[in-house]
Amino acid sequence: MNTHTPCADQENAIRYPGWGVLAAASTGVMVSFAPIVPYTFSLFLDPLHEAFGWKRGAMGGAFALAAITVALVSPIIGILLDRFAPRRIILPGVFIFALGLAALSRLTPNIVQFYASFFVLGLVANTTAQFAYTRTVLTWFTTHRGMALALLLTGSGVGSILFPPLTQWMIQHHGWRSAYLFLGCIALLGIPLTAALVRDRPERPVLHADNSTESGATVAVALRAPVFWIFAAITILSAFSENGLVTNLTAVLAQRGVLASNAALILSMRGGAGILGRLCVGYALDRFSARRIQTFVLALTAIGTLILAFADTGVTAAVGATALGVGLGSEADVMPYLLARYFGRRNFSALYGLTWTAYAIGGATGPLWMGHMYDSAGGIYKSDFVVFLAAIASGATVLSLFLPRVMNVSEPEMAMTASSC
Repeated sequence: MNTHTPCADQENAIRYPGWGVLAAASTGVMVSFAPIVPYTFSLFLDPLHEAFGWKRGAMGGAFALAAITVALVSPIIGILLDRFAPRRIILPGVFIFALGLAALSRLTPNIVQFYASFFVLGLVANTTAQFAYTRTVLTWFTTHRGMALALLLTGSGVGSILFPPLTQWMIQHHGWRSAYLFLGCIALLGIPLTAALVRDRPERPVLHADNSTESGATVAVALRAPVFWIFAAITILSAFSENGLVTNLTAVLAQRGVLASNAALILSMRGGAGILGRLCVGYALDRFSARRIQTFVLALTAIGTLILAFADTGVTAAVGATALGVGLGSEADVMPYLLARYFGRRNFSALYGLTWTAYAIGGATGPLWMGHMYDSAGGIYKSDFVVFLAAIASGATVLSLFLPRVMNVSEPEMAMTASSC
C-alpha cells in the first residue's frame, strides 16, 4: 500500500494542525489522574498515619475503591467519547478531579471522607487521562500513529517526574494539607489548552457496508475474539503488579534505608525512563511488529520489579525503577496501538474502556493485596512480596506471546482519512 498519501504528507508538515491537538492533549495528560494520584499516593501514607493513625491496608483500600470505580465507569466514558465531542466529556471531568484533590486537604479523622474523595476521583479519572485523549489523537494520525501515541503519553511521564518531588517538598515544608491543595490547583492547568485545541479531525463521511461512517469491529464482534481476552488478561496482571508496587514503592525503599527525598527522586527517575521508553517504542511501532515490542516491554517490567525486590541502596533502586519505567511507560503506548490495529476506530473508546476496566481490577487488587501483606507481616515489606509481583508481571509477558498476527483493519480507515485531506 502506498503510504505517501496526502495525509501522510500533511503529518510530516510542522504546521499540520494535528501536532497542536497532540501538544494540548499531552499537556492535559501531564496533569491528569494517571501521573498525580498513583505517583504521589505513597508520599501521603506516613503523614496520614501520623495525623490519624490509619493503617496502610485501610488507606490502600481507598486507592482500591478509586480503581474499582474506574473499572465500572470506563466503558460508559468510552461510549460517550465515541459519540460526543471530547471536550464535552474532558472539561467537566478535569474540574471535578481538581475539586476532589483539593477536598483531600480538608480530611478529618473519619476515614469515610478519605474513601469518598477517592470514589469521586475514580469516577472522573479517565475523563482526564490518556484514555479520554487517545481517540482524538488517532483521528489525526495514521503514518505517525505510534509516535503520536508515544508523545501523548509522554505527558504522563513528565508529570510523574515533576510531581513526586514537588509533592514531597510541599509535605516537608508546608504540610500534607497544602500538598493536596497544590495538586488540586495543578490539575486545573489542563483546561485552557484542551478547551482551545482538542477536537476530532473533521472528515468527509464515507459510508461503509453496515451504514456506519467509521471502519472497525462492533463491540459484540470484538468480545467474541480471543485476542481481546488476551489483552484483558495481560492488562489485569500488569496492573496488579504495577500498582501493587508503585503505590508502596517509597515506603518499601524507606524500610530498606533509602531516604524519603531519594525515594521521591527514584519515582521521578522511573517517570523519566518512561519518557525515553515511550519515544523509542513510538518510533519502533511505526516500523516493526507491535506484538513483539509488547513482549519486550512486558519482560522489562518484570525484570525491573525483580530488581526492586532486593534493592537496598539508592543506586540499585534507581536501576530497577529505570527498567520498570521503560517497561510500564512503553506498555501504555502499545496497548491502544494494537487495539486500534485489531479492531479499528469505530468503537475504539468503548473497547479501550473495557481494557481499562481490566486495568482497574488489577490496579485495585494489587495495592489492596500489598497493604494486607504488610499488615499481616507486622508492618514489614518482605522481599517475597515484590518477588510475587515480578512473577505476576512475567505471566503477562508469557500471555503476550499468544497474540495472533495483527489484522490490517486500518486500511479502510486510512483510505477514509485520505479522502478527507
